[in-house]
Amino acid sequence: MKFFGIDFSNFSDVFMRILLPAINETLYMSLVSTILAFVLGIIPAVMLILSGKNGLKPNPVLYSTLDVIVNTLRSFPFIILIIVLFPITKMIVGTSIGTTAAIVPLTIGAAPFVARLIENSLKEVDSGIIEAAKSFGASKLQIIFKVMFVEALPGIISAFTLTLILNIGFSAMAGAVGGGGLGAVAINYGYQRFRPDIMLYTVVILVIMVQIFQILGNYFYKITKK
Repeated sequence: MKFFGIDFSNFSDVFMRILLPAINETLYMSLVSTILAFVLGIIPAVMLILSGKNGLKPNPVLYSTLDVIVNTLRSFPFIILIIVLFPITKMIVGTSIGTTAAIVPLTIGAAPFVARLIENSLKEVDSGIIEAAKSFGASKLQIIFKVMFVEALPGIISAFTLTLILNIGFSAMAGAVGGGGLGAVAINYGYQRFRPDIMLYTVVILVIMVQIFQILGNYFYKITKK
């Protein structure tokens, strides 16, 4: 069965043999790196909130330093970041190529992005709620984690969704330098072996994957917003 010169008759075989393992690799890279990026990103986000001009413990020097570091790390093109981090990746996981190795640059690349998103979500919390917590004698950390994070949960869920979708795209880019996943399939089978059908399959699967995560993110956002 051909459409526009592309043979789709072998889709089931290609899917089970090539695409399904690549989907699992892409999900593994994207989900693990997003979770790790959030774990790393919370620390600078909290420090930025504490040390900001209207923060709970203003510190202009600390805020400016963190601000520059976060913005600098965010400005790195991801494909360059992967190459720059080859030595660190090899030191952490024992190799600089492969699915697990790709998690290192994905995490480091997303962490400053996450830090900025969480900071912005926490900044949007109503100041009246924060003042009320202060009047009850809550500590600074209690205000951040038990008040601000709870109030900012919808925004944080949106940040997680956005970061996950970003990492799905970056994981496909990581396939260009041996990262595995759908990106590697598109390059190794679709491009290098002149298989437009496989190239099309990978694009469609990535689009569907992004749509599914966006729908789930919107669903959980609406639940927490109520």
